[in-house]
Amino acid sequence: MSESEQRVVGRVVIVGAGLAGLRTAEELRRSGFEGDVVLVGNEEHLPYDRPPLSKEVMRGEKDDTTLKPREFFDDKGIELRLGAQASGVDVDTKSVLFADGTELSYDQLIIATGLEPRRIASFGDLGGVHVLRSLDDSLALRSELAPGKRALIVGAGFIGCELAASFRAAGVEVVLVEPQPTPLAAVLGEEIGGLVARLHRDEGVDLRCGVGVEALKPAEGGRVGSAVLSDGTVVDVDLVVVGVGSVPVTGWLAESKIALAEPADGGGVLADEVGRTETDGVWAVGDVAAWRHSTGNQKRVEHWSNAGDQAKALAKALVGAQSGPAAVPYFWSDQYDIKIQALGTPSAQDTVHVVEDDGRKFLAYYSRDGKLTGVVGGGMAAKVMKARAKITAAAPIEEMLGS
Repeated sequence: MSESEQRVVGRVVIVGAGLAGLRTAEELRRSGFEGDVVLVGNEEHLPYDRPPLSKEVMRGEKDDTTLKPREFFDDKGIELRLGAQASGVDVDTKSVLFADGTELSYDQLIIATGLEPRRIASFGDLGGVHVLRSLDDSLALRSELAPGKRALIVGAGFIGCELAASFRAAGVEVVLVEPQPTPLAAVLGEEIGGLVARLHRDEGVDLRCGVGVEALKPAEGGRVGSAVLSDGTVVDVDLVVVGVGSVPVTGWLAESKIALAEPADGGGVLADEVGRTETDGVWAVGDVAAWRHSTGNQKRVEHWSNAGDQAKALAKALVGAQSGPAAVPYFWSDQYDIKIQALGTPSAQDTVHVVEDDGRKFLAYYSRDGKLTGVVGGGMAAKVMKARAKITAAAPIEEMLGS
């Protein structure tokens, strides 16, 4: 790194103290940034890891998923402002506005506010109805679990499927409803979704696909007591979890002049291939950020590994250094004793080639226009990771299939 790059100074304010925000602060220091770094979070907790909330935390295996101790922030000269709710940005004065009426000036602003779960307004405010985003959400939900209780999980995406697995480990009876034909159909397609469905049914989950929830009915005391499904079935339940996806946390930017993607396109803060927005001094990273990709499209990528990859690229760009090659996208989901892993950019619109399936574990290649786009495996870690170079090279699918 050149001497001029190492002297980059000023105040960087990162709004959002989740994984993406923390990793960006780390990478700024690692890249030689010597100015002030302020990491702002709306929760009182130190930055923590969210994937375990539906798994290890829910199963009672751990209560703390803190990513770094407080001493780390002191050592790196990163100022923490926790319990601070950002309410707006004045891009003309370069100030972040907060709900308590205070302001914080910046030279560079990095938006890392992540996602919030969708709610179903018609469910009202019945007791026993949950969403899962925060550590507090996870602990509150865990406190309701007990053998013999019956839970309704609405939505068989990754969160819904992981919760179903954790609930079964706690002895909870699970009814999992999904309007699409299979779990994960929108992400991985119906063929792999069918294999995931088999896994859950084998574990005793009452999985009902092609079905939604029309209404929740109260029991005595104002708690949920039953659910009316779209096929007319009535299900008695002790608790409900809504897992119907998430939306980017951008409401606080509505009056800021910072360009946002349309909700129909997934929403989020529009940014280039290193996180830079069209607004001077404003960047975006992580789940909230709709980065420009090699196709020219701008889209959000909601994967744990993506947060770290983007943080590195953004920090390098901010200090004027050269970024390395883009990493192959990767994500995973732990369900029962199976780790479902996806490498590359598999899509529900791709052609799926299931090359191994022993009734529980499986491996599949995804192709588009005759080229390998991704690999998805359940319990096949080594074989998934072995395909990284082939995905980078967009290998012909015939080569992968051995024909």
